Amino acid sequence: MFKKRREKIAEEKKKIDEHPKTNVDATNWVEEFSLSNDFVNDHTSSNLAEPFCISYFRTLIMGEILHRDVVPYLSAQLSIKELKNTIPIQQIEVTSDAKVIKEKLLQGFAAIRLSDKHTECLLVNVANYKFRDISFPMMESTALGPQAGYVEEIDTNINMIRKHLPSSDLHVKEMKVGKLSSTKVAVIFMNSIANKDNVETVLQRIDDVQYDHISDSSYLASMIEDNTNSLFPQIIPTERNDRTIAALTEGKIVIVVDGSPDVLIAPITLAESIVAMEDYYVPWLIANYLRLIRLFGLFVSIIISPAYIAVLTYHYELIPAKLLDSLVASRAAVPFPPIIEVLILEISVEFIKESSLRLPTKIGTTLGIVGGIVIGQAIVEAKLTSSILIILIGLSTLASYTSAIYKFNNSVRLIKYPIIVMAQFLGLIGIVIGLNFLLAHLLRLTSLGRPYIGFYPFRKNIFKDMWIRLPFSMQKENPDNLRPQTKQKYLYDVKNPGPASDFDE
Repeated sequence: MFKKRREKIAEEKKKIDEHPKTNVDATNWVEEFSLSNDFVNDHTSSNLAEPFCISYFRTLIMGEILHRDVVPYLSAQLSIKELKNTIPIQQIEVTSDAKVIKEKLLQGFAAIRLSDKHTECLLVNVANYKFRDISFPMMESTALGPQAGYVEEIDTNINMIRKHLPSSDLHVKEMKVGKLSSTKVAVIFMNSIANKDNVETVLQRIDDVQYDHISDSSYLASMIEDNTNSLFPQIIPTERNDRTIAALTEGKIVIVVDGSPDVLIAPITLAESIVAMEDYYVPWLIANYLRLIRLFGLFVSIIISPAYIAVLTYHYELIPAKLLDSLVASRAAVPFPPIIEVLILEISVEFIKESSLRLPTKIGTTLGIVGGIVIGQAIVEAKLTSSILIILIGLSTLASYTSAIYKFNNSVRLIKYPIIVMAQFLGLIGIVIGLNFLLAHLLRLTSLGRPYIGFYPFRKNIFKDMWIRLPFSMQKENPDNLRPQTKQKYLYDVKNPGPASDFDE
C-alpha cells in the first residue's frame, strides 16, 4: 500500500516539475520578480564605466550590510568569480541557474551581475534576520530547570540544541516542504542511538508531504502521524530545549520547522502526557507523586461527569444516605435530567475557556475568573443545575489541565462527551464499555510504528522512567520501545566506581 502511494506521489511530483511555469529562462526571472513593488533591480552608484547590476527584495535584506560590506568592494577590474573572494561575507556563490537564483533571492540574497545582459550571478547573503529574542517557554513553564524556549528561527533552534549537545554523533538532515512556502525542515537524531527504521520513516513521510504551505510544525505533525483521525497526538510539540535533548539521547527523533517555536518529538507513548521536565529536577519520590497526581487528574477529568449522570439516573443506591439527602435537596428545584445539567455546565466552561484564550492576556485572565464565578452563581440561583455539580465540573476542569503536554489536554476535553452519552443510556456499564473502547483504540495506536500505550507489550524497563521515575542510578538503559541501536546509557556505577583516572589526581 505504501509502495503504491509513494509511486503515485513520485508521478505527481514529476508532473509538477515538468510544468512549464517552473522552468523559467535565465533572462526572464527579472521580469517575473519586477511585478512585485518590493523588488529592486538597479545599478551601483559607483563611478564605474560599466556599473554592476544588483537585484534583491528590499523587504528581505539588510540595506546596511549591502552598502557596507558589498557595494564598496565592487570593482570593474574584477570578474564575478574574483569578487567572490573579495567580498567579506561568508555565504556567497556563483551560478547561472535561474531556479537557484530565484530561490536565493526569495531567501534574502542579492544577485550581482556585470550587466543586464549577463546571466551569471554572484549571490550574496544579505538577509534580514530579525526575530524575537529567546524567551521563557509559554506553554511548558516550570519552577525549576532551564527557562529558555525556542523561537521561530530554525537556525537559532538548531544552535540551542547543538550548544547543549555538542556531539559529532548529532546529525541534521535538512529538507524543504511546501510547494509555495518552501519551508525549511530539519530532522535531527543521534546517529549511533536512533533506530534507522524510525529515521527513514520520518524522512520518507516528510518527503511525501504535498501541500502548498507549512506555517507551523503542527501542520507537519498532523500530516505524518500514523493515525491522523485519532484524538491523541502521536507526535508531540515542545518548546523546551531540555526535553529535546533528553529525547535525542534516548534515541528519539526531533523535527524542527522554520517559522515555528515548537519542536516535534517522535516516537512517543501515552506516558508522555504525565511526564514533565520538572520531574528530573526534584527527588525521584516527589517526581512519582507528581506523576500520580497528573495521571489521576486525567482520569478524573474523563470520568466525573459520566459518573454523575450514571449514578443519579440508574444507581442511587451507591450514594451514602447523608450525601443523598443533600443531593436530593440540591436538585429538588432543577427541572432538567442529569445529562442536560452536565451539558449546560460543560458547554459553559468551554465558552469561558475559548473566550479567555482569544482575548488579550490580562483581559482573558480576568474574564475567566469573574465569568466563571458570576455564571456559576447565576446558574445555581436560576435552578438550572445543582450546586454539587458546579463543584464536580470545577474539579474536572482543573484536573483536565494537569497534563504536561497541552495537546493531551485538548484530547481529554473531547473524549468525555461520548462517554457521557453512553452513561445516559447504560449507566455504569456504559462508562465501562466506553473506557474499553478507549483502551482498545490506545492499544491499536502507534507512533512511527511503535506501541503507543507504553506498557503493552510488557518490557522490563518500562517502569524505570515511563509511568514512574526511578533514581538515575537505575536508569542504565534507553527505552526498549524505541528499539535504539545503543541500549546502554549509564556506564558509571556509584557503588563500584572502578580505578581512579588522571583527573582524580
